[in-house]
Amino acid sequence: MKMERCQYRFMVLLIDFDGKQERLTEAKAKIPAHLADRVFILGALSEPEALKQANLRSYEEIGRALAEDCREGTDTIWGHDLLRHNASELDRLREHVRPILFPSN
Repeated sequence: MKMERCQYRFMVLLIDFDGKQERLTEAKAKIPAHLADRVFILGALSEPEALKQANLRSYEEIGRALAEDCREGTDTIWGHDLLRHNASELDRLREHVRPILFPSN
């Protein structure tokens, strides 16, 4: 497995929670324990289409706003009702990948 050969590789899984927060626990149970700290599971509480219907803009604009929140340590978009359930995974993601994606100058 490529993740085992490269100790610095991370994976972000995007899933539909379909209104069921237990989906996170179910998905985590399928990840091998020795890789769990490098796999992050994020997604809309219902379906991605609901984000657009909530007037959060286009998918591209939503993605940029989510990245900006990650970089700045804010929750402008991540705090939305459809995304706030990602808080624990987002905290882990920020801790591990923010220095890689958004190095300080």
